[in-house]
Amino acid sequence: MPMPVRNQLVVDHLHIVGAATAQVVSRITHVSRDDLASAGAYALVRAAERFDASLGVPFGAFARGRINWALMDELRAMDWAPREVRSRAKRTTKVRDALTASLGRRPTVDEIAQTMGVDPAAVREGLADAERMLTSLDAPDIGEIVWTGYLPDELVIASERDELLNVAVDALPERKRYIIRAVYFQDRTVKEIADELGVSHAAVSQQRAEAVRMLRDALDRHYAEGPRAAGTTTARSSASVLDAYFERITTSGQRIARATIGRPVGV
Repeated sequence: MPMPVRNQLVVDHLHIVGAATAQVVSRITHVSRDDLASAGAYALVRAAERFDASLGVPFGAFARGRINWALMDELRAMDWAPREVRSRAKRTTKVRDALTASLGRRPTVDEIAQTMGVDPAAVREGLADAERMLTSLDAPDIGEIVWTGYLPDELVIASERDELLNVAVDALPERKRYIIRAVYFQDRTVKEIADELGVSHAAVSQQRAEAVRMLRDALDRHYAEGPRAAGTTTARSSASVLDAYFERITTSGQRIARATIGRPVGV
């Protein structure tokens, strides 16, 4: 990508870094806003360097994922608490929450200590650690910390597109699927992949390019209005290979749709 184009992408999407950083800082104390912003900005630049418009994914959506993961990695690096401190804090808060539920009120330090069979001083230390400690990054809801940047209607569209793209990637032939995930999901270079697979740089590049064409055809076919005319695919694979690929996508999509029938909203 030409440097001026890359720089413009970065400038146009800096607001994503700012908003995501503000969201994290508003939820978690004792973190450095500047360090988080620097990590997010670096991820944005890397995203601009790696972005491939031919995939059909908007740059904003592509960059958000990388920025979110960069912020979470930075939070992990900032987490001062040793494992034993975290374990003590979790045990203490778990007992406190259980007693709160059973008593219908906030338990005293002595009540928590008696339940745990420890000295009240240990309970006070555990509660103090819990107050200072960063939100656990192993929690299932860690993604809620980072701002997504979507309006409600945009979120529905983005969610559908992301789900379709994941299905399309999973349906790729094995070698192409491996290369796409390595390049676009794991941020690995073509040279690294070529060395691992024991093939030439050109061979990996060709496989990547064909996989991208197949993904673009899959997205085009899904969003096309009316029946898609034969012979309009951009992929160079044989008709039988493409037909089998599109069939795998259709089957996977139907399976996902069946699994979501009757699922409560937001689950």
